[in-house]
Amino acid sequence: MRKIERACGILLHPISLPSRYGIGDLGASTAHWLDFLEQAGQSFWQVLPLGPAGQGNSPYASPSTFAGNPLLVDLDALVKEGDLLPEDLVDELPLFPTERVNYAQVIPFKLDLLQRAASRFASHAGIERKHELVAFQTDHSWWLNDFAFFAALKERFAGRSWDKWPVGLAMREPKELAVWKERLAEAIFIQVYIQFQFHRQWKSLVERAHLHGIDLIGDIPIFPAYDSAEVWLQPELYLLDEARQPLAVAGVPPDLFSPTGQRWGNPLYRWDRMAQNGFHWWIRRIQHLLGLVDVIRLDHFRGFQAYWQVPAAEQTAEHGNWVKGPGELLFKALQESLGELPFVAEDLGVITPEVEKLRKSFGMPGMKVLQFAFAGDGQNPHLPHNYERETVVYTGTHDNNTTQGWLAGLPPVERKRVLEYLGTDGEDVHWDFIRLAYHSVADWAIVPMQDVLGLSSQGCMNRPGSDDGNWEWRMSSGVLTKDLSLRLKQMAELSGRTNRQ
Repeated sequence: MRKIERACGILLHPISLPSRYGIGDLGASTAHWLDFLEQAGQSFWQVLPLGPAGQGNSPYASPSTFAGNPLLVDLDALVKEGDLLPEDLVDELPLFPTERVNYAQVIPFKLDLLQRAASRFASHAGIERKHELVAFQTDHSWWLNDFAFFAALKERFAGRSWDKWPVGLAMREPKELAVWKERLAEAIFIQVYIQFQFHRQWKSLVERAHLHGIDLIGDIPIFPAYDSAEVWLQPELYLLDEARQPLAVAGVPPDLFSPTGQRWGNPLYRWDRMAQNGFHWWIRRIQHLLGLVDVIRLDHFRGFQAYWQVPAAEQTAEHGNWVKGPGELLFKALQESLGELPFVAEDLGVITPEVEKLRKSFGMPGMKVLQFAFAGDGQNPHLPHNYERETVVYTGTHDNNTTQGWLAGLPPVERKRVLEYLGTDGEDVHWDFIRLAYHSVADWAIVPMQDVLGLSSQGCMNRPGSDDGNWEWRMSSGVLTKDLSLRLKQMAELSGRTNRQ
């Protein structure tokens, strides 16, 4: 990637883009969005994990590390290519809400049309397009065929976790696998087609972003979900018992925010086994994502140095223990195989000197969040006067309240401290925070789009610990105005964060 030493960007997951199909996609609205980013003097577009959403519609609980989210596929493009008919969209278009994603509506609607498109492709596509799909399938065969089989099985068994499938399938007995592959051949092809369309549409988007001078920041969860193709395919790489149930799961210990900690439930790696083959799975994982984005945010970076291991029988994360992670061995293997590591380390929470040493040893910038800056005293590391240059500063992340919502919910004493530090009355606190981030010494400043728009708590993307209403926020059409882009650009220019004249 090109070296960008001082820049700014916006955090917006593609599902939040305007679209007439109930959820943001890779279609027409991306062109307007990329125009806006360029006009606003931005250098980065940061997204959340791009895989199929998992439990609770979370992109961080995906059933695949390598697949793309089918709900992001642009249906209008499929009409132009002849895989859908115009009447498929016009005659069957539900009345979708514009400000939230209604997954109960969107999922059956889009998946039905994608299945219909795959069937029409199989029966009507020309030789050239079919050769293109075969080439894609060949290039990605190391993950694609297994994922397509897994996804077809998930559909066949009504979405049940793979450990609830017939024993022969759950335990991957060869004869049972062969029978079901033949039985589900058509469903497997549909999954291949969907991934073919997602990846070619995403590649096209990235090319257009680069023409606008915009680099993509992606996101990689440290642990896969238990109910994922990866765990089903290679159970030997995870801390599972003979019945392939987790012996221990991931989480974080109790802290000021949660007296019982957080029990995430993801299976833990057998890092010793991964090390035996040179961390091949991780090299493939990073290499694949770097084919889709320019920079990778490493979620829960501290887990690479040491992670909180919770016995699977425990209902909370209180009774766990710290276990040493792969540390330098992993990142040296990645560096030797891939060269420069364009990583941002999500180093939030209680960070030890060992974690800091690991991050700095490989030249990774860490993260600072302005909403975390006002607890404690002037030594708080999230306060801008304590930053180092190799830092990415955020007003908030996808797990935070919006800045307007956050300020409204603060106790009076803390609210007063925030306003005194900012020298403001708080009416436009989102702009005060953007200005504070932009004028800090941090190399990069990233702002969630909800804060650019000054939204209340209704704009939250995720509320950790809550199962309702997450991953649903959508940006209204018409909000990307010229005045808004001009205000951002002027602020970027004044703070030396734009690479354009």
